[in-house]
Amino acid sequence: MSDLSIKITVGGRVYPLTVSVEEEEFIRKAADLIEDHVKKFQENYAVKDKQDLLAMTALQIATQNLLLSDKKEVDAAKNELEQIEAKLDFYLENTSI
Repeated sequence: MSDLSIKITVGGRVYPLTVSVEEEEFIRKAADLIEDHVKKFQENYAVKDKQDLLAMTALQIATQNLLLSDKKEVDAAKNELEQIEAKLDFYLENTSI
């Protein structure tokens, strides 16, 4: 695993980073995602301060992340319940009362 020196732009500022080859694509996509959100907020709201735009972007992305995390937890619990239900069905079908 070798590291790469890259530069990304976030909020109009350039940041030099050292990242692994495996991380590079994700970091570039994340920076692009942030820039897209900032641009949309800037176009849709009368906000000019980059700090406010970045804060609103961070809040939106963090909220989306938490919602996805919560959905994954719900899906995992649902999967566990389905497995339990299948075991119960099997038990009931193969046990005489």
